[in-house]
Amino acid sequence: MSRKEVRLKINENMGFFDKIFSNNSEDKSEKPSIPWKALVSESQLDTIVEDSAGKTQVIFKHSTRCGISRMVLSQFEKAYDLDLNLDMYFLDLLQNRELSAEIANRFKVYHESPQLLIVKNGVVVKHASHGEINSIDLSAY
Repeated sequence: MSRKEVRLKINENMGFFDKIFSNNSEDKSEKPSIPWKALVSESQLDTIVEDSAGKTQVIFKHSTRCGISRMVLSQFEKAYDLDLNLDMYFLDLLQNRELSAEIANRFKVYHESPQLLIVKNGVVVKHASHGEINSIDLSAY
């Protein structure tokens, strides 16, 4: 087989894999996305605590390099009910390691990734990591 034929064969196979693993599907209905607020500063933690007196605050800690974290986030976003009245904060752990440590310290919750924290009246009332995140019924909060 010539080099050109090998390259064509590789491209054909990659196209096959792209179809299998792609997020693009013709029969998927486009669902509106979660109204994430980027969590990037320690002062936002004060806001979360203050706002949690009147409205439930949710923090999703995500590692952008972790396949498990990416899978859990995808499942979470697909199942999320946009009618819930929650403030949704998203923390990119790789960009905000120190902030993640401050969250663990302030809320007295051991750091994990991925991790979901639910804050009401200034305290974490529920938290979960990995696959347990998607078993939480956010409507209960």
